[in-house]
Amino acid sequence: MTGLEKMKSRILEEARSSAEAKIQDAERQAEELLAAQKSQAEKSAAAVLTKARAEAESLKEKAVSAADLERRTKLLSARQEIIAEVLEEAYREIKEMDPAAYFDLIEKMLDHYVLPQDGEIHFSPADVQRMPAGFEEKIREAARAKGGALALAGGDPLVPDGFVLVYGGIEENCTFKAIFETRRDEMSDRVQRGLFSGDRA
Repeated sequence: MTGLEKMKSRILEEARSSAEAKIQDAERQAEELLAAQKSQAEKSAAAVLTKARAEAESLKEKAVSAADLERRTKLLSARQEIIAEVLEEAYREIKEMDPAAYFDLIEKMLDHYVLPQDGEIHFSPADVQRMPAGFEEKIREAARAKGGALALAGGDPLVPDGFVLVYGGIEENCTFKAIFETRRDEMSDRVQRGLFSGDRA
């Protein structure tokens, strides 16, 4: 082999070795880049999955909370309807009492509401008609016991039930309708405790 051929052979060998080294380096860099991208992709995927799970859990909690709120709202509404029905039934039962029981209740109310003054007592026309014999005297006795006097007025169509006391032009509304209205919250609380004290919302 001539000197020229040897030189060419050496140059080609060096070029081949250099090319192989560059190829190997490129392959190594490519593998490193691929590994880095794979690792980054896995981290991104894990982050996305974690975020998705957190969002799913948040949505689940919101759904449970909304469902619980709706249940509590419906339960409260149902309870309020039941309480209103109980109060309405109680009011109806008082209005439909037989005269003896009705006027016994009126007599007890007189002890509570009559004032030590001179005044008038007004009943509905229907109650004046069905008033038991001797009840007018009981009214006068109740007033005397408090140091006052009461005169029985004629039937007043504006009085639905119970009675209205009038002292010096000032009315004391003692109708059952008024009592139920002014004490509705108190009576509702009592009914609530009686009906639902053992319930859990």
